[in-house]
Amino acid sequence: MNTLSDLREKTGQGGIILAKADELLNWARLSSMWPLSFGLACCAIEMMGSYASGYDLDRFGVIPRASPRQADVMIVAGTVTFKMADRLRRLYDQMAEPRYVISMGSCSNCGGPYWQHGYHVVKGVDRIVPVDVYVPGCPPRPEALIGGFLKLQEKMRSEQPLPPLLAKALGRKAV
Repeated sequence: MNTLSDLREKTGQGGIILAKADELLNWARLSSMWPLSFGLACCAIEMMGSYASGYDLDRFGVIPRASPRQADVMIVAGTVTFKMADRLRRLYDQMAEPRYVISMGSCSNCGGPYWQHGYHVVKGVDRIVPVDVYVPGCPPRPEALIGGFLKLQEKMRSEQPLPPLLAKALGRKAV
């Protein structure tokens, strides 16, 4: 890391730091992810365990929110039924851009043990909302969910959020 004297040498006056706006936005977004927890089955217990003091997702800037209007990440943990699919899509649509989805567990990823004979189970949440990170397991351990958040941070780090956000603010289509 640069010390204050190193910054003074580079800038000449000290106190001015130059950075790309995209890099600054990405740093801020990946350091403060606010998930909307959509726990539907046994995976939700493991998700709650990852928020507890033993694993402490707060240290990564992950703070759960109860409202989709405040969240930027949706964690779908468990079996999604066809009755629940409309509600899931409605909550996803209420989230602000940019928004991300983590699919947690076999039931959410592909229908789990119900995939073949369960007429009421969606065969993967990616048929309802676009999924950014899949966390495998039945149920996945809290370490796996933390790994999913780290993968999502890698994805966010490489994005260019400024052009789509500016286009939306100006009411134009993103290029």
